[in-house]
Amino acid sequence: MKKIISLVIIIGLIVIIVLKLRVNKEITKNRIYVYDKEAPIKVFAEIVKEKTLNYNQVLSGKFFPEKEVRVNSEVPGKVLKVYVNEGQKVKKGQALAKLDDRELKTQLSQINIKIANLEKDYKRYKILVENDAVPGVKFEKIQEGLKTAQAQKKSILIKINNTLIKAPFEGYITKKFVEAGAFAAPGVPIVALTDTNKLKFTINVPSGELDYFQIGKTYPIIVDAYPGLKLMGKVVSIGEKGNMSNKFPVEFQVKNTKDQKIKANMFGKIKVELKEKKVLAIPEKAIAGSDLDPKVYLIKNNKAHLTPIVTGQRFNNILVVKKGLKPGDTIVTAGFINLFDGANVIPLIKNN
Repeated sequence: MKKIISLVIIIGLIVIIVLKLRVNKEITKNRIYVYDKEAPIKVFAEIVKEKTLNYNQVLSGKFFPEKEVRVNSEVPGKVLKVYVNEGQKVKKGQALAKLDDRELKTQLSQINIKIANLEKDYKRYKILVENDAVPGVKFEKIQEGLKTAQAQKKSILIKINNTLIKAPFEGYITKKFVEAGAFAAPGVPIVALTDTNKLKFTINVPSGELDYFQIGKTYPIIVDAYPGLKLMGKVVSIGEKGNMSNKFPVEFQVKNTKDQKIKANMFGKIKVELKEKKVLAIPEKAIAGSDLDPKVYLIKNNKAHLTPIVTGQRFNNILVVKKGLKPGDTIVTAGFINLFDGANVIPLIKNN
């Protein structure tokens, strides 16, 4: 009897537990929020219009020398003397350093002796060949030997000449790499020579602002170190490849002052004035994609369509649109939470 009662109690407990689990499951199911993708989303929107803009853009950049080289030795040798110091101005062809040429001069003396002996043989064998006293082959070998020796002499003379290292152009010594007693070798720099008579001024420009610049056109440049000094820079190149920030190098050629105030690696600014004109513009906050792949939500028939666009210049918080939109289009400017391509929307139009 006791076994029967225990069994009934166990079965009863199991039933109670099962019923409780079912009730809990229903309660949990009722608490789960099911997102309705068909339900319209309230968003803030604007109608795209043409706007008249007048904007002055200031871009920062850096001065670089038009010509800058590390002057190397073309022959190996011990440095006997360095004739210049850092900061010194030198002329084209001026001696910068001298290498030990004693071994080369010994080689030159030896080759001169060899050439002299070959020339004697040449004259002697020429007479013998003309009289059919010796085979012509012997004379040809002497001729070839003489040519080879003369070529060797020419090479040695060039090397001796290269032991005197000269400035390839006029400029300033900006770095001295060796002193007397050091060993120079091809590819090892002796000095750094910089020409700042003409400078390059380089800025990095966002892709949408490249329209500001034209090859051959001049622009005013302000030097940070000398605010009162204004230079004119002519655009000589516009980069074909942007950096990781999607900015492109624009390079200007600038003539330095007579006293060469502008030094390499100084900073400056260029001011670009954009005359008043009408453009199709939208608020920057309307962009749903990145700067590299800009998109907006275009509203048609109360549906939001994610639409790619091509952008141009930025003016404060305004973005010029070159392609992808037209006047009268309606775009989402706020309320992007839960918004997706093809979503039903209730646009709250802002008068702009």
